[in-house]
Amino acid sequence: MMHALLPSLVLAVISSPPGDWPSWRGPHGDGHADGKAPTHWSARDVRWERPIPGRACSTPVIAGERLFLTTAVRSPKGEGERRWPGGREPYHGGGGALVEHSFEVFCLAIDSGEVLWRRTAAQATPHEGHHGTYGSFASNSPVTDGERVYAFFGSRGVYCYDVDGELEWKKDLEVELEMRAQFGEGTAAALHGDLLLLNLDHEGDSSLIALDRESGRRKWRVDRDERSSWGTPRPVLHKGKTQLVVTGSDRVRAYDPRSGKQLWECAGLGPNPIPTPLQFEDTVLVMSGHPRGPAMMSIRLGEKGDLSGGDAVVWSGRRGAAYTPSAVLVEDRLYTVTDRGRMSCLDAASGEAHYLEQRLPRGLEFKASPVVVEDRIYLLSESGDVVVVEASEELKVLATNSIDADDLFLASPVICDGALYLRSTERALCIGGR
Repeated sequence: MMHALLPSLVLAVISSPPGDWPSWRGPHGDGHADGKAPTHWSARDVRWERPIPGRACSTPVIAGERLFLTTAVRSPKGEGERRWPGGREPYHGGGGALVEHSFEVFCLAIDSGEVLWRRTAAQATPHEGHHGTYGSFASNSPVTDGERVYAFFGSRGVYCYDVDGELEWKKDLEVELEMRAQFGEGTAAALHGDLLLLNLDHEGDSSLIALDRESGRRKWRVDRDERSSWGTPRPVLHKGKTQLVVTGSDRVRAYDPRSGKQLWECAGLGPNPIPTPLQFEDTVLVMSGHPRGPAMMSIRLGEKGDLSGGDAVVWSGRRGAAYTPSAVLVEDRLYTVTDRGRMSCLDAASGEAHYLEQRLPRGLEFKASPVVVEDRIYLLSESGDVVVVEASEELKVLATNSIDADDLFLASPVICDGALYLRSTERALCIGGR
């Protein structure tokens, strides 16, 4: 799905020039945008919009004057079949006919939306489907270091292009992920130092992989005793040393980025963890909002081994835990929003609620993660409405902005240089800015 003005922010995941949005959670890896953004707008303020072929849920990234996004375009060869490997029929309706797809990377000019280049990373037939409404075959968000863009397609591999569209390397991950109930793949790639980090949790043999970001060579791989999860690895810094925190249905775990060695683990989250961890001072905040077992925990950094149920768990709770959207921190306040549009504000140090599960306007629903600009929180609904909330100890809605939209907005908003970039399953658009 967190960061720009925090005194607790001690680590920039990616060193990026001002104005860039290098990863799905922004320049600091926590949902905080630099600069400013409009509070009020309408459809007349849409500067450009660009139809994108295919279907995708991945969040775009920005480097310099270029916006990068991924998509999967179905082959016109036929309807194909929806087969359920091992007889595992999806709970929520299978999506995505299993015909050949073109897995593609687009580069757009941020000022005009013009397509600067378009590359086909792979052509392949997916081995299983995705959630009928909330899935796609291009849900893994890319990441950029300003010189290259890393397009992650999960089971279809990872592809590294320079910003001009030249393929530098590609990597077959040699896995066909079997996601729980065929919800679909969707973990974002992450960068730390010279590492490209990929979390591959599924119903088979799960793993965390680190590749050399310049060559694609594997630096290390560690097995994870985990079921399906969608957590993005989160580098955090404690007492001068970085550790990679990765959530899981069974355990939250931290790893040494130099070797992949596990440093600690802690049980307590529920099924299907999705939100990205956040660092607050010397703790890490993690959550899972699955209806069958919502949970939030604050875990003290610096400990080793199995921390389950011990003093390292500073606080834990159930109310306010988000399922799909990642949370954000503003100073010492933790803000969450549920898929059904209920927002909470908790004290990050104690877990005590300032307000709890209060309804946002219009019965809106959310899959995108919030973004913070100065003292405002931007929430993009599935229908394309953007609710702007004051980052205070009371729920204060400053604006609800609507545009003409019949499509579905699942990717998180991107904010750069005063402009708001939105991506639906079918198009990209820019609001405000230069």
